[in-house]
Amino acid sequence: MAHYRRVGQVPPKRHTQFRRPDGGLYAEELVGEEGFSADSSLLYHRGLPSALVDARPWELPDQSLTANAPLLPRHLRLHDLFPGEEHKGTDPVTGRRLVLGNPDVRISYAVSSLTSPYYRNAIGDECVFVERGTATLESTFGALAVGQGDFVVVPRATTHRWVPTGEEPLRTYVIEASSHIAPPKRYLSRYGQFLETAPYCERDLRAPAEPLLAEGTDVEVYVKHRGPAGTVHVVPEHPFDVVGWDGCLYPYAFDVAEFEPITGRVHQPPPVHQVFEGAGFVICAFVPRKVDYHPLAVPVPYYHSNVDSDEVMFYVDGDYEARKGSGIGRGSVSLHPGGHPHGPQPGAVEATLGAEYFDELAVMVDTFRPLDLGEGGTASDDGRYAWSWSGRGPS
Repeated sequence: MAHYRRVGQVPPKRHTQFRRPDGGLYAEELVGEEGFSADSSLLYHRGLPSALVDARPWELPDQSLTANAPLLPRHLRLHDLFPGEEHKGTDPVTGRRLVLGNPDVRISYAVSSLTSPYYRNAIGDECVFVERGTATLESTFGALAVGQGDFVVVPRATTHRWVPTGEEPLRTYVIEASSHIAPPKRYLSRYGQFLETAPYCERDLRAPAEPLLAEGTDVEVYVKHRGPAGTVHVVPEHPFDVVGWDGCLYPYAFDVAEFEPITGRVHQPPPVHQVFEGAGFVICAFVPRKVDYHPLAVPVPYYHSNVDSDEVMFYVDGDYEARKGSGIGRGSVSLHPGGHPHGPQPGAVEATLGAEYFDELAVMVDTFRPLDLGEGGTASDDGRYAWSWSGRGPS
């Protein structure tokens, strides 16, 4: 995120002596991407960020994947994964249930009321969409209040934790990359500024505004990394010991309500809804908007075959005109795999002719390698969606 910020105390010149009130040196840490050749930030710690006193394996929640075979479009009911009061015993990190995944991206869902452990994802960036509830994201960069409708981007290897706030359980739709997640390059100038043609800009982004300092010893940090299991690192001093930082790499939030939809006389293709991109996938947001205004416009999408991608749509709020009659509603995910054409449900085209406005909110992920089903996807599959266009299933 090439948007410079400076928070707390930093020395006038980088890589120079910066002393604590007692005369000792703060420990300068460079957090950077692509081997010193891309975005970075400099953090100034009271302790040593590399210090460890113990380590043990962390058995992650079920990360197994099952092929989507036979190849079918699927309807996954995510709200069924956390029935009743189950959220009271889960947190936003260890309580995640894997829904879909491939080598580039993993999509999980969690409903939680407990504070998560301190956590860092050493595999890739995370983009967490807050479906409902409020929370504070605490990290080495500071605290960030987030709530319903926020996309929260957490850079790879950022130590952080989620603290749910308020009475309502925190519902999070988690997109974990094996790469970095950033605004689409076509939205940015060659120097990284948002262009006038972009549907959002720097003013719409929120980031930590002051240091978050905490005390503690022998603190456990859960680390997710490549391999069959994670690791719990025990660090001698609290990881939230940064007195200041500056740079272009940090967690930030973007409220989907600030996304300015691009519309036209006829139906616009999905790339106009794009919010972020990662290696092998894109993230889009379909927000409430005026729709096509040609006198003969067809407001709902035309049938289409994503020959190079799988399409995943998470239905967050509102009415989904193209999906009426399919059983899909709030909390649903539709998976439309590459190689299978899809589009409006029977009768949806005629029913929406003349519509001027769609009240819907959905988050879409398009992947360029096939997606497999995680245990949460298998458990929430309604088993009927594939037959919704024909009205009949296998005999």
